[in-house]
Amino acid sequence: MRSIDHLFENSSRSLARRTSRRSLLATLGKLLTGAALIPLLPVDRSARAEAAEPATNPAKGPARAATDDPLSCEYWKYCAVDGFLCSCCGGSSNSCPPGTAPSPITWIGTCHNPSDDRDYIVSYNDCCGKASCGNCECNRNEREKPMYRPSRNNDLNWCMANADSNYHCSVSVILGVAEK
Repeated sequence: MRSIDHLFENSSRSLARRTSRRSLLATLGKLLTGAALIPLLPVDRSARAEAAEPATNPAKGPARAATDDPLSCEYWKYCAVDGFLCSCCGGSSNSCPPGTAPSPITWIGTCHNPSDDRDYIVSYNDCCGKASCGNCECNRNEREKPMYRPSRNNDLNWCMANADSNYHCSVSVILGVAEK
């Protein structure tokens, strides 16, 4: 046991002769700063988005296709939505329920409409002003970009721009046809 003590003592003394306290603190500071910056690096979350299965609305029967039903998470306009669907909360797929106001800041997505085989640019607005609706939760991440592209990310609370920042539900508004 004495030889291990001597080894550590000699190596510590050798290190103390070669370096100063300031250089040791500077190196330690660089290491800590570098470690703190690791979570800020871009992350590819496409595997998580492909693995996510959209929620379904079991109350609806087979009368309408899920891609044409605004009460279903599979509705084609909801390709990048994250939150509660306003169509289940007293509003519609493109208008906020009474007593709520749309956030002026939105995120966008490009969704494919299978009935006319065209792509549409869709703006997703959070409706703010009431407590969360809690009905028809839908989280689809098709073509979502990492956080360094906030306008294409649905994980932010977009109601922070409103006077009342309570999130209630989300709507999808078609902005136009995507050009190829």
